[in-house]
Amino acid sequence: MSTETLDPNHLQTLDEAGLYHLEREIARKYMGGLSWFMIIWPFTNTICWLSLWPLVFLDIMPLGIAFLIAIVNCTLSYLPSHEAQHDIYARKGEKLYWLNQLIGHAALIPLASSYRVLRETHIEHHKHTNDPELDPDFSSNAQNGWGSIMTSIDNFQPGSKSNARYMETLQRLSTPEAKRAIRDQIIITLTYHLFLFSMALSGYALEVLLLWWLPIKLAFTYIRYFLSWRPHFPNPQMGRYKNTRSFSSWLGDISALGMTAHIVHHLHPRIPLDRTPAALRELRPILELRGCDLNDGAKD
Repeated sequence: MSTETLDPNHLQTLDEAGLYHLEREIARKYMGGLSWFMIIWPFTNTICWLSLWPLVFLDIMPLGIAFLIAIVNCTLSYLPSHEAQHDIYARKGEKLYWLNQLIGHAALIPLASSYRVLRETHIEHHKHTNDPELDPDFSSNAQNGWGSIMTSIDNFQPGSKSNARYMETLQRLSTPEAKRAIRDQIIITLTYHLFLFSMALSGYALEVLLLWWLPIKLAFTYIRYFLSWRPHFPNPQMGRYKNTRSFSSWLGDISALGMTAHIVHHLHPRIPLDRTPAALRELRPILELRGCDLNDGAKD
């Protein structure tokens, strides 16, 4: 069946199997092949963040400017790793799988986070989206955007709900990979805090505060809002075509981290992030028939 023109009247005549077949046919057009934009992004972003340190210490760049750049770097560091979590760069057994793993780990250096932890818990998020008991991201639920921000701030405190749910998920899985994920995060967290304390004792407390500690907090708040709360809450539903939505933002798709088409990612996780807006435009007539929430009318 041709996907060049989707006649709404013709779509009405298709049964569930026909609609699903057409949906898959369209989605496959956007899968496969390397997205060079998503390959260049993580390495450029991480190198830029690393370069801030010598630039500041050598008085080449003012700390205030470096702080603003560091916020952007930390905010942009998650999404390439998210692509790797879904093996979008390459699947296990393929020649470029090493690149997939390298990007997964390297992209997260500015966030001081474990790729394995995020991968294992994110896959569970897809399996159990919006399930109050099994979705590790359900702790992001809030009644409004401000509530989402306050929830993120609360998650930075000891004993946070978010950290607890992630640990509970890994313990529930109890697989060798989940156990390695816990080990990785312990090592990363200890190394991160050792670095912070060492820098502070050496007289660089303000530098480490503004180049790493605070940018991480601001970045995670921004990421949780656009990647977790905005596409799924405040009225979480379950079901393939109900558990997420598309939305519009006054700030535009780029500043929303590409999440305005998040519904496409949940339906077809193998589509690269930079192709999801185009895929949504073509899939829209089908998703409308499915009763998907394609724009709730509220802009950020």
